[in-house]
Amino acid sequence: MARKMLVDGDLNQTNNEGAEYDFDLFVIGAGSGGVRAARFSANYGAKVGICELPFHPISSEVIGGVGGTCVIRGCVPKKILVYGATFGGEIETDEINRLSGIYKRLLSNASVKLLEGEGKIVGPNKVEVTQPDGTKLSYSAKHILIATGSRAHRPPIPGQELAITSDEALSLDDLPKRAVVFGGGYIAVEFASIWRGLGATVDLFYRKELPLRGFDDEMRAVVARNLEGRGIKLHPQTNLMELVKTDNGIKVITDHGGELIADVVLFATGRLPNTKRLNLEAVGVEIDKTGAVKVDEYSRTNIPSIWAVGDVTNRMNLTPVALMEGTCFATTVFGGESSKPDYRNIPCAVFSIPPLSIVGLSEEEAIEQVNGDVLVFTSTFNPMKNTVSGRQEKTIMKLVVDAETDKVLGASMCGPDAPEIMQGIAVALKCGATKAQFDSTVGIHPSAAEEFVTMRSVSRRVTARGKAKTNL
Repeated sequence: MARKMLVDGDLNQTNNEGAEYDFDLFVIGAGSGGVRAARFSANYGAKVGICELPFHPISSEVIGGVGGTCVIRGCVPKKILVYGATFGGEIETDEINRLSGIYKRLLSNASVKLLEGEGKIVGPNKVEVTQPDGTKLSYSAKHILIATGSRAHRPPIPGQELAITSDEALSLDDLPKRAVVFGGGYIAVEFASIWRGLGATVDLFYRKELPLRGFDDEMRAVVARNLEGRGIKLHPQTNLMELVKTDNGIKVITDHGGELIADVVLFATGRLPNTKRLNLEAVGVEIDKTGAVKVDEYSRTNIPSIWAVGDVTNRMNLTPVALMEGTCFATTVFGGESSKPDYRNIPCAVFSIPPLSIVGLSEEEAIEQVNGDVLVFTSTFNPMKNTVSGRQEKTIMKLVVDAETDKVLGASMCGPDAPEIMQGIAVALKCGATKAQFDSTVGIHPSAAEEFVTMRSVSRRVTARGKAKTNL
């Protein structure tokens, strides 16, 4: 009863009950989260409109495209390049246009009205869409959903206009021979791997001691070792201070006084929410200091009729998470059932070469959160694929377990096929699997995945204070 009251009452209240609207829902942004929310809302019977900027592979404040970052200039084209870099060859594909077309068909099949143009909010229940020819269209909607995503950030250093972001990196006409990558996140690590795999000389600069801040420290060290092993030059705890155009390329100057010349400099130093041109302040929608839309646990803003999902909220910026948030929004607002996104045990992957994938808590997070001891199980081995190539690059797997309850709290793997394997492990963690249940599972042999169910010896036992015990 309480849940039904929440849906029929609080969560379904807007500013003008009983008013007539052009749409039940109008979505600004046709990326993963926006398209999912629009389709599912329409399937519940809502009349839905959605707008998206004109298509272009390199985004800006006025160009974008149906499908959003992931499809057009993110995960999909990046992974295609990873495949190409793994095999050391060039590839050609129309996959991006194909997938963007699929998104359009999905909207059409759900009877969602798609408008090309820039949308902004002009009132609690009013949106304005400026079409490419400058024509302005005005619509009313009982609910408005912001799903405009995010855009790459450029650090404000002299010469920053000489650098590119991940958008442009996916649209280069020629492979750079000398590449500098600035950043320590997954985008930086992935492009460093791609370009090195295709034969470029790559220097990777980042501010911390290890790349991939926020991931398991042991796995971060493994990734760094693998990057170096494949010929990428790492520059930890180093900032770029200035870029200078020269006849021989772009001169890169660091805060340690170092200099080098590159054909391409990639900034991969984070992303910012796309809220600048939405007119949110005029309407009264609250945003944080980064520009992210503030929402509650149901993705609702401080304005009852306005909601937001995906990267624009800066909660957990992953495509599957945006899909989850869009689904929960549609279920809550139009499906008659309150539904909150669950951010526990969400798997993710870094498509470095080889890739890293994780789900659940890292060892460090477990030590911080668990009341009691943490058991760590690890396995390091030479994957069978490497016996063919002769590459001396170890795969490492790890399980983090609550010593008292035997519950598996986290899993991680760095090695070939890690993301494919981790998806199955994520199901187990979502179901609350214990280490005993892992141990009782029969493995597939020969496979790398079987290591997750054959790790019997504790590598270390760690207290909540982070001090390893010797009496295993």
